[in-house]
Amino acid sequence: MNESGAAASVGGTGRATLGDPADLAIETHQLVKRFGHRSAVDGINLAVPRGSVFGFLGPNGSGKTTTIRVLLGLASASSGNVRVLGRDMPQALASVLPDVGALVEGPGFYPFLSGTGNLMRLDAADPHAPSSTRRVRVQDALERVGLSHAAGKKVRAYSLGMKQRLGLANAMLRPRKLLVLDEPTNGLDPQGTREVRTLVRSLAAGGTTVFVSSHLLAEVEQMCSHVGVMSAGRLVAQGPLEELRSAGQAHVVVQTPDVDAAARVLTRLGLVPGDAAGTGLTGGNTAVMATGINGHFPEAIVAALVADGVGIRGFTVENASLEERFVSLTGEGFDVVG
Repeated sequence: MNESGAAASVGGTGRATLGDPADLAIETHQLVKRFGHRSAVDGINLAVPRGSVFGFLGPNGSGKTTTIRVLLGLASASSGNVRVLGRDMPQALASVLPDVGALVEGPGFYPFLSGTGNLMRLDAADPHAPSSTRRVRVQDALERVGLSHAAGKKVRAYSLGMKQRLGLANAMLRPRKLLVLDEPTNGLDPQGTREVRTLVRSLAAGGTTVFVSSHLLAEVEQMCSHVGVMSAGRLVAQGPLEELRSAGQAHVVVQTPDVDAAARVLTRLGLVPGDAAGTGLTGGNTAVMATGINGHFPEAIVAALVADGVGIRGFTVENASLEERFVSLTGEGFDVVG
């Protein structure tokens, strides 16, 4: 990663592109957004492939929501270039936004209207929405987010999770080329979270690019194909999820009754022995974990263990989790909502 935050793939430098710029749904070049003397977004080069589910991660105050607001024309950039769906922003705002659905900073609705009434009114305010199909599209959107049973209920009686679902339905009232979702699973129970995850995947399978800002790393790992990580206004990494994981330290896990002997061999190989369960290297715990593979082939590690008489009940090499990579890149935990 370089200090400008330019990273078209994990560790990449220069302008953020992934092949032909026409293959990108979102592209920024040295995007800066200042508030007074403070740079909330500091020269980021973002590259979001078309058809991807792109997870946008970062600690509180890292610049995620500010970036989204600039992308959608809700805030102006201090400097740099922005392209959305292949067109320059904000010059092409009027032609781009009809193809973009968004749920940003929580949904806002008329509390005295029903779910159906809110969506009907919002759709009527969209000059690009055909009135002839309005009722059918509203019913379809409510069904897709699991709100058909509450369609006639006033929104003031909705829970936070139901309002979040209604916000998703509003974003999908018309076919979109790009969906921008800020914390889409906020307030949802586990079943609702799974449903949103399935919905996002189905949208991407149909060709819609989905840009998801979230602090729930486990959800991002299950939902997203690509990830970008923000820290202090800079984009410190981005690229395919698997590349981001594999760029971190791998773990070697050895299942063995010979814990002390295994630890000695791993140390000799330049690996750092530890314990997979966090309880120390004891004979009562047969899972020995070593951080880093240190250039060794897995079979060479196994051969060294066997040569020293270590009994092996199991051997695996695990890539770093997204949480581990997030902490290593930002130096912070992951309870983030920025």
